[in-house]
Parts: sequence; structure tokens; C-alpha cells
Amino acid sequence: MFQIVLHNPEIPHNAGAAGRLSLATGATLHLIEPLGFSLDEKAVRRAGLDYWKEVDLHVWPSWENFLENLPAESRLFYLTTKTKHAHWDHQFEKGDYLVFGCETRGLPEPILHANPDRCLTIPMQENSTRSLNLSTAIAIVLFEGMRQVSS
Repeated sequence: MFQIVLHNPEIPHNAGAAGRLSLATGATLHLIEPLGFSLDEKAVRRAGLDYWKEVDLHVWPSWENFLENLPAESRLFYLTTKTKHAHWDHQFEKGDYLVFGCETRGLPEPILHANPDRCLTIPMQENSTRSLNLSTAIAIVLFEGMRQVSS
């Protein structure tokens, strides 16, 4: 249904939660290297990700490699705190790519600057917090997209 993209994720539990969200919604999970954790079987088992083998997972060696392999009609949307365009004001379609940055830095500025009309944010109370937890943000946007396409 949707494509979840994590650009250089650093925290294994957030990637694990994204994998669980992917399974629950029929989404595909894309991880863009470098990763801040290992995906070898021992590490995955230690993290308690007993469902990990069932996740529709694609790991890409770089952002450029990911982009080169996208179908021409792909629609990518970049989630950031650096825009005023609310995610719920956007009309999502099945197959859209929801791109999230790493936990400590977000998405790289060049990606955001190259795609200002495709940057979306989750509105929050002003001066309340810097950002939301990555897996929480994924869930909010993913389920809004699902709500829209199922209506």
C-alpha cells in the first residue's frame, strides 16, 4: 500500500517498530544505508524482532542507489519539522513513499531544498518539543494516508 523509507536510521528499535507497522499495514520498508545498527540474524533476534523475516524489506546502499531504482511514476514525500505544510492537508495515494530522516538530524538539507513542494510536517504545539519519536511519526503519517485512501 505505502512505502516507508528510513534515511540512515540510527536506532534499531525505531526500525523494528517501522517493520511492525509495515506488517500491520501491508507497507514496504526501505532502509537507506548507512545504518546505525546491524541487521544480521543475531542482532535481529537479540532485539526481539521475531517477525522481521516477514517484513517486506529493502536495504539500499545509498540514497542515490535508492532513487535510481524507483519506478518513474513514484511519488516521494519528505517528513520534516522544517516546513509548515501539514501532512493531513496532502492527498495521499496508494504506493506513495513516506521518507523519514535519521533520529538525530532528520533528512539532509539538500534533499529538503530540492523538494520543497513535497515536504510535509506533523503539526505540533508551538515550543512544545523539537520533534516526535521516529516510529511515532511514521505511524501518524502512515495511518493518515491509509485513512485517506480507504475513504
